[in-house]
Amino acid sequence: MKKTAEGQETRAAATPAPGGSGLSRAAGSTGAQDEQHGTRNRVARSILDHGPSTAAELALRLELTQAAVRRHLDSLLGEGVVEPREKRVYGSRGRGRPAKIFALTDCGRDAFDQDYDRLAADALRWIARSAGGGERGEAAVADFARARVADQAERYRHALERVPPEERTRALAEALTQDGYAATARSAPASAGDTPGRSSGGEQLCQHHCPVAHTAEQFPQLCEAETEVFSRLLGTHVQRLATIAHGDGVCTTFIPQTLPPQSAGSPLDGPASTTSNATTSTTSTTSNATTASPANTAGRNPA
Repeated sequence: MKKTAEGQETRAAATPAPGGSGLSRAAGSTGAQDEQHGTRNRVARSILDHGPSTAAELALRLELTQAAVRRHLDSLLGEGVVEPREKRVYGSRGRGRPAKIFALTDCGRDAFDQDYDRLAADALRWIARSAGGGERGEAAVADFARARVADQAERYRHALERVPPEERTRALAEALTQDGYAATARSAPASAGDTPGRSSGGEQLCQHHCPVAHTAEQFPQLCEAETEVFSRLLGTHVQRLATIAHGDGVCTTFIPQTLPPQSAGSPLDGPASTTSNATTSTTSTTSNATTASPANTAGRNPA
């Protein structure tokens, strides 16, 4: 009988180390598991390289027994990496059921190296060059980043409108998690950047994964646009403390607990603008002074 790679790895796993201790046996078991995992990856890679395949075709290409291939296929099926399909038969069909073929799922394809990061970075560089480069190019990339998160922001807005204000950070974390950001919300002490008297603490929104981290490392406008969206959705100024794109382990955003006073309207419309209030106050003072002027009491139009 032919000794296959699969047979060798199975026997190696079953044979105890001569006079070995429990540690030696554990090490051998771990090595066998790694080897099994490596063989499983070879099966998935073969399907990627050659297209949907039968167990017999995989066994022939990888020099394994069909029984060994089927064991690995069962594991890959359980993980959602491959899916079974009926093999299409052309011409006259023989007796018996057609052979079953196995194809990679979208999840299975995503497990292999993709070039999405470079594609995204190339597209953003093209946008910057097309806008003229320099400050114009950076502004064009920022406009793209804001447009990109606009659809997400609208979906998040609906989620936040269904909960009271004190639960909006948690609701935002749940919405981000559904988009692949693995986000959590937790209470946090006051940030060093807080204005005294404005906040006695708050919450931290933590994103443990960032699908665009490598691209955001080159184009920080993506992070800035996201931070702006958080501020508008939560109705307060927020402070980005750390980002994965800059080498931190987690993207962390601080949300103050005590929200600044808001003008009429929903907090989801965004934080009140202190610049606008200051301008209104200045205009009002100027108008009062002008009205009190003797020249204007003579009937002169202030405009």
